[in-house]
Amino acid sequence: MKKLLIRTWGCQMNVYDSARMAEVLAPLGFAPTERAEEADMVILNTCHIREKATEKLFSELGRLRAVKEARAAAGQGMVLAVAGCVAQAEGEEIAARAPYVDIVFGPQTIHRLPEMVARASRAAGLVLETDFPEESKFDHLPEARAPQGVTAFLTVQEGCDKFCAFCVVPYTRGAETSRPAAAVLAEARALVAAGAREIALLGQNVNAYHGEGAGSLARLIAMLAEIPGLARIRYTTSHPRDMSDDLIAAHRDIPQLMPVLHLPVQSGSDRVLAAMNRGHSAADYLRLVEKLRAARPDIAITSDFIVGHPGEEEADHEATLRLVREVGFAGAYSFKYSPRPGTPAARLPRQVPEEVKEARLAELQALLSAQQLAFNRARIGQSFPVLVTGPGRHPGQIAGRSPWLQAVHARADAPPGAILTMTAIAATANSLTCILQDASTRPPERDAA
Repeated sequence: MKKLLIRTWGCQMNVYDSARMAEVLAPLGFAPTERAEEADMVILNTCHIREKATEKLFSELGRLRAVKEARAAAGQGMVLAVAGCVAQAEGEEIAARAPYVDIVFGPQTIHRLPEMVARASRAAGLVLETDFPEESKFDHLPEARAPQGVTAFLTVQEGCDKFCAFCVVPYTRGAETSRPAAAVLAEARALVAAGAREIALLGQNVNAYHGEGAGSLARLIAMLAEIPGLARIRYTTSHPRDMSDDLIAAHRDIPQLMPVLHLPVQSGSDRVLAAMNRGHSAADYLRLVEKLRAARPDIAITSDFIVGHPGEEEADHEATLRLVREVGFAGAYSFKYSPRPGTPAARLPRQVPEEVKEARLAELQALLSAQQLAFNRARIGQSFPVLVTGPGRHPGQIAGRSPWLQAVHARADAPPGAILTMTAIAATANSLTCILQDASTRPPERDAA
């Protein structure tokens, strides 16, 4: 049995892709390990969104080079591979700076991994697979899925056609594509049969889903809601331009669809939004929030923000703070702008000084943190269903998730997958403390398929 180590950075789609890589390689005799020193193959599944992604990759490759050389001296081989969005965007640089890397491949070619491993094993030299094949990788990946647990992730859409000025996704993940509904439903049924009670649908612009047999994300969710035993459905990440009326109505009409929505706005300034090529205004975003809350008054809205986009002035920053105060977010991710090679924003004039970005980010994050704590504290005294995800950190304690995706801790005895009615009695910025109201812990229904 050979040992495989996969290190994953970035979004849940990368986590999903890493799981599929392990499944593709399992028939070749690869079993997982957490130690590079005993790995016959190491895959670094990279993300290009975070700051200094390339530098972090090469730093990790430097450490793995020493491990690879030590294994070679002991008569043991190691196949070293780089995957994901950095591989897709910067394959030639990886080849030049790290010639000891054996395989470089992009997100759309993971189904070709067995062939790449065979080619790397037969001859020295880099195996480079960073094209966008005509066939979908999902048509060639194995149907069987390893159990993910109570909460499972399922990619339904990939790629992006929006071409935001700051973003590399259209260049690394390709154009928007959607999986057929039949394939999504088959995978969802397998996940539920393996123990999943909640499925999170993934996509770069997941609400742009238009797969055959469903046509829209709202219709796909309605079809998924008919699977016995599937208690909760979520989706991420959405674009405001694709937030359709039928999807908003789904939050009102489909009980399994959780009242939480990640809807990135990036800025509250129309001038900056135009420079970002977002295709929506601050007023457009506020109207969407109003419609969502009219349909589902308890919905938790979370978002993304980029501070210090080229040309951003103090008035633009103040506009962002005003939007945040008006919306009242349940949580958010916020980052300083950093240039991504090949993106339009990297070539824009008037780059914002680092110290200005840091000050603006600190001010924004303080406001967002206060809103997140206020949202959690507003749950105190409320009763709601909690999905048990496993044991807590202390004896006699369980961990779970609220409908709004908050971490929950409570004293109770229940198996993973049970759904218990609980009341919140305390809150922090990151979690809720609850007490049990309904001790029903019947085993979850399972689909026989």
